[in-house]
Amino acid sequence: MHDGRRRVIAAVDASAAQAGLWPGMPVAQGQALVPELTVREARPDDDMAALRRLAGWCLRYAPLAAAAPPDGVWIDVTGSAHLRGGETQLLRDLVSRLLAQGFSARAAVADTPGAAHAMARFGMEEITVVPSGGQAAALARLPLAALRLPEETLDGLRLMGIEQIGALAALPRAPLVRRFGTLVTARLDQAFGRAPETIEPEFPPELIQARLTFVEPLLTAEAFATVIDRLTVTVCSDMERLGSGARRLDLLFERVDGTTQAIRIGTARASRDTRHLTRLLKERIERVDPGLGVEAMRLIVPRMGKLVPAQAAARLTAADMEEPDIAPLIDRLANRLGPERVYRVAPVDSDVPERSVRQVQAQEKAVGTWPADLPRPVRLLDPPQPVEAMALLPDHPPMAFTWRRVRHRVRRADGPERIAGEWWKRNGETRSVRDYFRVEDEEGHRYWLFRRGDGENAISGDMRWFLHGFF
Repeated sequence: MHDGRRRVIAAVDASAAQAGLWPGMPVAQGQALVPELTVREARPDDDMAALRRLAGWCLRYAPLAAAAPPDGVWIDVTGSAHLRGGETQLLRDLVSRLLAQGFSARAAVADTPGAAHAMARFGMEEITVVPSGGQAAALARLPLAALRLPEETLDGLRLMGIEQIGALAALPRAPLVRRFGTLVTARLDQAFGRAPETIEPEFPPELIQARLTFVEPLLTAEAFATVIDRLTVTVCSDMERLGSGARRLDLLFERVDGTTQAIRIGTARASRDTRHLTRLLKERIERVDPGLGVEAMRLIVPRMGKLVPAQAAARLTAADMEEPDIAPLIDRLANRLGPERVYRVAPVDSDVPERSVRQVQAQEKAVGTWPADLPRPVRLLDPPQPVEAMALLPDHPPMAFTWRRVRHRVRRADGPERIAGEWWKRNGETRSVRDYFRVEDEEGHRYWLFRRGDGENAISGDMRWFLHGFF
């Protein structure tokens, strides 16, 4: 690209860097060093537009993301990292997804944007998580370029013999300000958390959102609740025109000090029920610190799903519904307790009972269906508990069984249901056989028992009885 006087290199790929090329090098010098060098004209406007689109893509990780030119993205993961299994897991997922899309990526999490920026670009690891309050120690050995200072300032500091951030931080502040201005100390304060650094979030134009500004800053939960009502009505009207519903909502509180706080809610299924969505948002207001006041609030819908028209849903009767609608309950529990603490069980394609279920987040859609003709207990014992049972071989159910020293006489029984092992997973399961029986004792309690073996061949099992679950 042109810098006004000459053509210089704006960026290099890995191969060019290995050949000794670097950003800022004159193109003529690079071509002399690598005669077969491929040069493409830089297009800063297109690069910035792509960076903003990437920032919008990163909204899946947190409510706040912004471009950090020329080659980075800010993501404020405050209160969001636990949704991805923690900060380290979030970074791994982020970097792996970017690599899959053809981007070379490094990432870091820290208390401040300045520290995260420095560790991502100058840290030793591809992924770095700086402990809370540990930014000063983490940055001490990094070069001065990690502070985002102008090149002329860096040259002046190097002439003084200062090469690392730790050495710069140890100098008296007044002489630094007199010689280099306030930018050096401002960058130090921002990196160490002594001064705030605002991030202007990026919002893709296609996102449904609504924003309200206030003449006087808001400070109370009651005022926030009133604004939430108005914002929710607006975004729900926009979603209705698209035939969609919200799967995720981000509510941003823009404070007068230039910082932004955010809360995020999710839904088990697409919804544009204003009453339900406002209730979920209002339950999270208590987590917001308004500081000196909130001057604007913005409601964003970063994730949507198709929604059945209300007219069609209204024609459904109670008899048409196969199971009760617990989606609103799931939403409230997940947003109050955290999505990682609320789960449901989903079917797995396996005949072996203990392998036929798995845990999934309650707000995620479970894939698969339960077999209607093979009832299963609501609770399985892990591992199955041994019992003493009396039964006629080979196919009769037990007449009575003893579990934990209590004898149960069987009044009704159904079975056997024969389940064989999965030969492709474990050695020896080819011959393993279980005969399951559903039984009811004299007190009306129902149990799921099995005999290990087919009742005829000792190779198939040792004929012992086990209690595996309760109906």
